Amino acid sequence: MFKTEKTVLMLKTIATIAGIAIILWSLGLPSLRFADAANITDVSDTLSDSAPSAPSDHTITFVNPTEVANTEDIVISFPGGFSLTGIAEEDIDLEVNGANNSNANWSVTNGGSSITISIDTGTIPAGATSTIRIGTHATAEGSPDTQIVNPASEGSYEIGFQVGSVDTGWTRVVILSSVLVTAAVDTVFTFTVAGLGGAQSVNGDTTTGTSSSTTIPFGTLTAGVATTSAQSLTVVTNAANGYVVTVQLDQPLQSSTGADIDGFAQGSYTNTPVTWAVPGNTLGSENTYGHWGITSDDATTTRSAPDEFGPSEYASASTSPRVVMSHTGPANGTGVGEGTTRVGYKVQIGSLQEAGDDYEATLTYVATPTF
Repeated sequence: MFKTEKTVLMLKTIATIAGIAIILWSLGLPSLRFADAANITDVSDTLSDSAPSAPSDHTITFVNPTEVANTEDIVISFPGGFSLTGIAEEDIDLEVNGANNSNANWSVTNGGSSITISIDTGTIPAGATSTIRIGTHATAEGSPDTQIVNPASEGSYEIGFQVGSVDTGWTRVVILSSVLVTAAVDTVFTFTVAGLGGAQSVNGDTTTGTSSSTTIPFGTLTAGVATTSAQSLTVVTNAANGYVVTVQLDQPLQSSTGADIDGFAQGSYTNTPVTWAVPGNTLGSENTYGHWGITSDDATTTRSAPDEFGPSEYASASTSPRVVMSHTGPANGTGVGEGTTRVGYKVQIGSLQEAGDDYEATLTYVATPTF
């Protein structure tokens, strides 16, 4: 066969290398080896925000088949469109097999389109799972303050990796506009007033009379005997900030002759709830002849101390609104002080209370939701 001089020289070189390898192998000495490149596995990059042009944290994980030795680098290359401006060492965590690797062992170089993590001391063993956090969620060192900014255009973008001297790999992230989810919920507010019969509990007292949703008939009063009646209030609402229920009078409890049964206590019309007191019934002091007041089971209303009702405490009904029930969130009509309460009304006269068969006043409840 015809051979050129160059072909003969190449064959001689191959034969020489093969001969040296056979001799080294027969003597038990190391032979020549060439490093094999490998792909990193289980590669992913999770973004905290995938919207176009949005600043985003990156959480990168991978498994390296080959040891990353001291003085070797991990290089993460981002395609055009990603902005790495301002990314520095304090914005990066390196975690190996679940343990944070102090940045005393590595350093960072921002190449504009790539980030290089140089292993200064120690190694990353073969088969290790590495997690790299880039952005404001990095916590191992310093005070992170910068995120990578996404490309302005939607699409799939390939991110490349060079891990150590031989391992490489790729992953992709998708940049996609955020999805706006909208919904509407109709407002709900139902307020109900119901009557109560006798022998019902109301804030530590017991009713002696009956009521309906629209009337509180105290009936014919007897000197020295207290009469108590009550109504049940219920609220159902989806108001985020709850509601307030107030009650007020249109006028004093009075007769057509102008005589009145004064507000509790002894005509002082007190706003601070106190224990019920018997009217003084002092001749010449009209405001001591009789009085009436209100109480509420709801001890958790928006009133602040000392204006909350303690057990068996009463305050005066007033022509100004007085809070008798409230809550700070949605209510389903159950739970004392949340969706329901009882409001009690108590009256007592002395022997000097002026006669009259038409004492009356009108109560108005006002329920106000706060959506």
